[in-house]
Amino acid sequence: MPETPMHEPPDKTSIQTPARIRFDLHWQSEDAMHTDSRVASRLALCRGLIPPELEAEIMDRHVGHCATLRFEPGAWLAPPRDDLLRELRPEHFNRRLPAGAWIEPRAGRFYPRGVLEGVEGISGSDRRPLRLVDVQPERLTADLNHPLAERALDVAVRIEAIRARGDRHVGRCTEVTALITDDGPGMQARWRGQATDFWSDDPFARPDPRPDADFYASPRLVDHLDRTAIAEIGGLYGRLIPAGAHILDLMTSWHSHLPPGLEPAAVTGLGMNRSELDANPVLTARVVHDLNRDPTLPFGDADFSAVICTVSVEYLTRPFEVFREVARVLKPGGRCILTFSNRWFPPKVIRIWQELHAFERLALVLDYLRESGRFGRLETFSLRGLPRPTDDRYAGRLAESDPVFAVWGTRL
Repeated sequence: MPETPMHEPPDKTSIQTPARIRFDLHWQSEDAMHTDSRVASRLALCRGLIPPELEAEIMDRHVGHCATLRFEPGAWLAPPRDDLLRELRPEHFNRRLPAGAWIEPRAGRFYPRGVLEGVEGISGSDRRPLRLVDVQPERLTADLNHPLAERALDVAVRIEAIRARGDRHVGRCTEVTALITDDGPGMQARWRGQATDFWSDDPFARPDPRPDADFYASPRLVDHLDRTAIAEIGGLYGRLIPAGAHILDLMTSWHSHLPPGLEPAAVTGLGMNRSELDANPVLTARVVHDLNRDPTLPFGDADFSAVICTVSVEYLTRPFEVFREVARVLKPGGRCILTFSNRWFPPKVIRIWQELHAFERLALVLDYLRESGRFGRLETFSLRGLPRPTDDRYAGRLAESDPVFAVWGTRL
């Protein structure tokens, strides 16, 4: 059978060729700014699945075309409905998980709708999110509206590539609004300004209670994310940290993830393993210190102009004390930047981290910074959908790069 002939990529997008498009969703909660980015690597441009306003900026466009559209509340997503604020009895909430574990309903937290039993219109297979907004002994209140229903949205679109006709990797028709806004965006914000209950169920317990010094005694000179995700984290640090900064790399290892062109004045690494720190070429000072045993940072007030923490915040058992200390050692105007993904060491990760949706973890880390009262200009960032490197060891099983999540705040 002859092979399907390949063609040069066309000059403009059309319904006949899939495209790689990046969508950046910008929105604001009560005290934070949020950006949720989604890359569709092979998006089939199917009419009827693209909002008309976006279709005008996607169809018949060249590579590199960019546009940003503003949507007021209710203009793109369905506006909030009072009838989707549901009063429930406690027995409607199924506390038993399929694996036999138990969960308790907590105010502000998200759960799949399928945890509800005996509620009209909801089946056990329904994975759409609900948010419990009030938990009382005699009743529960659940919000079934989209978590972004009350928000104004700015949607930026960029055409990054157009696939050639005959490309053997066929694009998929996808409902674009769902692609951009489903499965997480909006969960970072509190419900109408009310604090979320992350704290009721021994949140900082861990499967392995042994001293951390024992667990980290042997060096692990491997990266825990794929190269694409690592590059994105480095790019984020490069955008947020000025040249000449004095940086504290908190809970670090052999790789600081700083971009090559940043040129900081100094980088101090604080970690658990001396061999890993010694293998890190960008560090100008190295400190072995266990923050779970002693959250006091061994540095002076306002010693640093930036603090970073890469894929490690999920191991802190005393985060409030640690981030009060981070605020102390940061200069006013300096940034604390925390990045993470969806991988961790299971024995040492805190309980609450494993129980939360990935976007709820952004909300948790925001609360860490809020508690000190010394951070402002709070922001979150998420990036999903970039293609995984073809030579990555998981490339045969995972098409997408590891997601990147970030939270940062500025020292007041």
